[in-house]
Amino acid sequence: MALYIGCKLILKQAIGRPFGAFPVQLPPKVTSRAFERLAEIGAADQGQALRIAVDGGGCSGFQYEIALDNPKDDDLILEGSGQKVVVDSISLPFLSNAVIDFSEELIGARFVIENPNASSSCGCGTSFSM
Repeated sequence: MALYIGCKLILKQAIGRPFGAFPVQLPPKVTSRAFERLAEIGAADQGQALRIAVDGGGCSGFQYEIALDNPKDDDLILEGSGQKVVVDSISLPFLSNAVIDFSEELIGARFVIENPNASSSCGCGTSFSM
């Protein structure tokens, strides 16, 4: 029902606009390195996926929540190498065309998000503004 209402709203907003005037939101991408790390920790073996969510808060206005979780009905599911990354429908517009990666540096290893929608971010990389 919510998806139908959302589609109806989008169609209503698009009527009368020239082709290409309605912004397209691309889903986030997940690197092979991120999927490989999920395989190393055995996320799929536990029936879990990497959840990427955006919440209000943090030093810059929004913050990323990154955790292993069970997929839900309204999630976008990105799959690769037998692993899954999920994004809920509320967080999806904030992560349009973002890249989800895994980074190993001297200070530690973590999942990172390169978000082209963020106008600024804090030093730790978990908080951003738009």
